Amino acid sequence: MPMIEILDDACKGCLLCVPACPHELIHNTKAKLNKRGLYPVEYVDPDGKCTGCRLCAIVCPDAAIRVYKEVKKKSA
Repeated sequence: MPMIEILDDACKGCLLCVPACPHELIHNTKAKLNKRGLYPVEYVDPDGKCTGCRLCAIVCPDAAIRVYKEVKKKSA
């Protein structure tokens, strides 16, 4: 299942990724400040809708988004 990771301390909260996500999985939040005193965006995908399209990462001017096409689960 694809997913993304927001690098909180690299994100400046420019919000370019929010409208880029076709499934509306990235949100503007004022829940926490990063080390630079800025509000990073938040990725929320409880239903696994992310397709790994990379549009969010493409528009991010700070390379603060990592896209993982397939997340491997740890074996027990």
